[in-house]
Formats: sequence, C-alpha cells, structure tokens
Amino acid sequence: MYAEYRGGAARRAAGLNHLPFDPANNNGPLQFTNTTGPLASENAVENGGESNKKRKRTNIPPDFDPALGIMTGIPPINPMMPGLGIVPPPIPPDMPAVKEIIHCKSCTLFPPNPNLPPPATRERPPGCKTVFVGGLPENGTEQIIVEVFEQCGEIIAIRKSKKNFCHIRFAEEFMVDKALYLSGYRIRLGSSTDKKDTGRLHVDFAQARDDLYEWECKQRMLAREERHRRRMEEERFCPPSPPPVVHYSDHECSIVAEKLKDDSKFLEAVQTLVTWIERGEVNRRSANNFYSMIQSANSHIRRLMNEKAAHEKEMEEAKEKFKLALSGILVQFEQIVAVYHSASKQKAWDHFTKAQRKNISVWCKQAEEIRNIHNDELMGIRREEEMEMSDDEIEDPSETKETEESALISQAEALKEENDSLRWQLDAYRNEVELLKREQGKVNRDEDTTREQQLKLLQQALQGMQQHLLKLQDEYKKREAELEKVKEDKVQMETLLKTLKEQQETADEEDKERDVTNNQGNESSTYRICASSQEEECPLEKTLSCSPVKSEREALLVGIISTFLHVHPFGASIEYICSYLQRLDTKICPTEVEVLMSRLQHTFKQELSGVGASLEKRWKFCGFDGLKMT
Repeated sequence: MYAEYRGGAARRAAGLNHLPFDPANNNGPLQFTNTTGPLASENAVENGGESNKKRKRTNIPPDFDPALGIMTGIPPINPMMPGLGIVPPPIPPDMPAVKEIIHCKSCTLFPPNPNLPPPATRERPPGCKTVFVGGLPENGTEQIIVEVFEQCGEIIAIRKSKKNFCHIRFAEEFMVDKALYLSGYRIRLGSSTDKKDTGRLHVDFAQARDDLYEWECKQRMLAREERHRRRMEEERFCPPSPPPVVHYSDHECSIVAEKLKDDSKFLEAVQTLVTWIERGEVNRRSANNFYSMIQSANSHIRRLMNEKAAHEKEMEEAKEKFKLALSGILVQFEQIVAVYHSASKQKAWDHFTKAQRKNISVWCKQAEEIRNIHNDELMGIRREEEMEMSDDEIEDPSETKETEESALISQAEALKEENDSLRWQLDAYRNEVELLKREQGKVNRDEDTTREQQLKLLQQALQGMQQHLLKLQDEYKKREAELEKVKEDKVQMETLLKTLKEQQETADEEDKERDVTNNQGNESSTYRICASSQEEECPLEKTLSCSPVKSEREALLVGIISTFLHVHPFGASIEYICSYLQRLDTKICPTEVEVLMSRLQHTFKQELSGVGASLEKRWKFCGFDGLKMT
C-alpha cells in the first residue's frame, strides 16, 4: 500500500518539490521531481493507519518479469549482493574496517559502539540510488547534509523535511553503500551540546521511481544487446543464401548458352537452365533455344567421362604407390621384429638387465601388433584387386556382347517405362481407394450421428412418456379422492333428503287438517283460479310442442353452430362444422346436425357454390335476417 502523509511544508531545493508523506516513517516511497521525470516507488509499502489507500501501478515493460524482478534474457540478481536485506552490506574497500571519528567543517561524526549489532536495513530496491537519512539534528541545514554525504559521491538531488529527515539521490549505485556506512553515527554541530544540534544518523535504502525507471532501461538495453548478439551468432552460422536466378530473356539465354560451352562456368549455367525449365519458361518460341542449351549440356558428358577416367587412372597409380610404400614399410617392420627376436635369444638375452629385457619384450609386442595391422591392410588391398580383376574378366565384352548389351539396355529402358506407367496407375488406384474409404467413413459417421440422434429422440420420448404416466397417476389418485368425497357428500345428501321428506310429510298432514276446514268455503274461487291457470298453461305447451328445438342439447348445438358460422361469413360445409363439434362431443353425427339446421330455416340457410365437379354445399348463418322476417 502506498500512503500519503500530512507533513509540514518542506523546504524547496533547486528544481525539487516537497515530499507528501510523514517524516516519522522512513519506509515510505520517495518521489523526486526533476528535468528527467518524477521519482516514485513501484512496490507497495504499508504505513500506519492510512494503509487502505491505493496507488496506480506504473507501466511495466514487456521484457520485465515481475516474479523475478529482472528483465528476461538477463542473468538474475545475486541474492547475496549488498543491500538486499539477507546479509548486512559489506564495508566498501575504500572505507576503514574500524569506524573512526569523522571531522567536517561545521559538524563532527562520532562512530557507534562497535559491540552493537549492525543497523537494520530494508530490502534493497532494484537499481537503488536514493537513501533515506533520519535522525538529523533539528538545526541541521541542507549545507551540512551536503557536507557530510558529499564524501560518498556525487549528489544529484536532496529533499529535506522539517521533521529531521531527508532523502538523497546519488549519481551511481555504489555510492549508496558508502552512505549506508554512516548509519549509526552520532552527529554534532560544531561544539554545541544542545539536543537540537545533535542526532543519531539512520541511513536506509529508499524507493524512487527514477531509480526503477533507469534500472529497467538498463535491463532493456542489456536484453537488446543480448538479443542482437544471439542474432549475429545465428546469422554467422547460417549458410549463405544462393544468388537469385535471373529471369529468362533472349539476351540472358545467349549468355547462358555461352557459359554452357565454358567448362569453368558450366555448373552455374546448368543451375540457371534447370530453374528456367522448372519455372515453365519453355514455349514454342523459346523451344529451339532451350534445345540448343540442352544439347550443349549433353556435350559435356564425354568431357566428364574423360575426367573420370583420368581420375580413376590417378587413383590406380596412387594405389600402386601406396601399396609399394606399404610393402616397404612392412619389410622394415619385419626386420625390426627379427632384431627383437634375435635379441631375445639366450646368447644375447643373458647379458641384458631386467629393465632392458622388459623394455625389449614390450617393444617387440608393439612392433608385432603394428606389423600385423599393416599386413592385414595390405592383404585387404590385394583381395580388392583380385575381386576387381575377376569382375573385369567377367565384364570384358566382345563385339557380340556389345550388341547384346545394347539390346538389353533398350529392353531395360522399355521395362522401366512400363514400370513407371504401372506405378502411376497403382498410385491412381490407391488415391481412388483412399477417396472411397474417406467417403465410406463419412457415410458411417453420418449414420452413427443419425443413430445417436434417433436414440436421443427415443430417450427423450420415453422420458416424456414416463413423466406423462406419472402425471396421469397423480391425476387418477386425485380423481379417486374426489370421487370418494362426492360419494360421501351424496350419502349425506340422501340422508338429508330423507329427513326433509319425513318432515315435509308431517307438515303436509298438519296443513291438510288445517285446510280441510278452510277449503270448504273457497272451493268456488279455487276452481276459477285453476281454470284460468290451465288456460294459460295450454298455449305454452302448444308452443313448446310446435317449436323445432325439442331438447336442451339441440338448443346448445344451435348456439354453438350459430357462433361458429358467424365467425365464417362465407359459410362452411357440414363436414367442417361436424369436425368442429366433434371436438366437443364425439357422439355427434353429420346427419343429426344437418336435420337440425334444415328445421331452422330462419336461422340457417344452405347455398351451392362452384361448378360441375367442384360443386359444394355451404351453410350460412342468417339469424339476424330471420329475426326481422319473423
């Protein structure tokens, strides 16, 4: 975490701004502002209570490996180097081993107790050139700081705060190690003993953006140099590319034809000729030129055969010389071995010492081994010559054999042509077989995919059927439970009806007894009322008996058919109407529907549409017109 602290207004050096963090904590990242760019820390530092603030990470170059803290292609930093926090930094070679008092113009530095452990330091940032200096006297000035630390090396920038600390940036990294040497020294300004004029220095590594940026630039530069060096080595070991072949033209053709006639330039010209032929430069216009070049190339065969014969002759002469030299060497070896054998005889052997005898026996064994090796080599050469002689005797042709050989050569060429044609046919058959196999494989794959799809569909259908059966079973159980409830309700209703009938019978008997007395005087009036009611009911029964709709079912059918035909203003056939009604009730037949609609002439009417074989009967709804007519 990168924390910003509130501090007092720091003094401004030339081209420098104040530090925005608390001087009490020396682990905070350092920022310098100069002409080259801002300095800041890349690594996160945890500081006190404001550790939750975050800082944007600086852009890391693509060659930088954050896990290792180094650039790729560059050897890693040695963890035992000074200032990495693993081991205390060693004393620089130009510093004394025992710390002594350091006298400056305006201050004096007293060394720490040598028995105390070395001061603790943080982990050294890569490319660190900036140090934190704490424990400065309150009355210390920037001139005093320069006076003390200028001994370590060239100072680029100083940043001082009011709270007795500062940051110093040096020109080189080794100067930081010299500055760390002053950590633990007690500083005193002049000869004063006041607390404001004394302090104990604490020097530690500091993180700065400019240091990290310069270090990364160096690493990138080293990586570029390494890549360039490797590329140069690879290019050095790569074989040189052949020169480009010129394009065909009449002028170039004449030049190549002249080169083909020259023995020294024949190889270059032949390569050009081959590339022209492979490019397809041969056509009707240039065929004669190419034929002449091919003919001139063919003329070199005799020359090459003569050169081969000359080289073979030279090789035979060299073999003869080698064989003679080898036989002379073997004779000398035989003489040397004979010397050793004669020296190993008892007449001369007894006069030699043990060491001399040992050396003579060793030399004799070595000479015999070398002699046997050379003898085997010479025998091998002679065997090869004998084999060649036998081949030559067999192959010595006469005039008759030459004719036979020419005939055999012609037959062999014909057989080669036939073999090539058969080979090409075989390749064609193989290609056809491979194509058929691929097609069969594709068909088999398609069949397998279709089978897999069918199996998946069947599995899905079975799963749907199983789910449907489970739903039906659940509905069946629910219906059974509902039926049981209905049966229980029916039994209860029957019992209630019985009780109600009994109560009604008792009540009717009581009413009859009461009405007997009252009905005698009102018989005439009741008779009149009954007569009038009978007269009113009779016309209703007559109208019901005369109406075309005889039951409630037929009335429902009439309503449904009228609504259906009202939606179809151009009419519909009787089959279409019955197909719609059969969805509601499967027992409905077309004849019953047609008879019912023919009875209701003011509600439905039948019309004929079409001509000849396309004649069709359509029923239409005319209830609104029939209402006006009636």
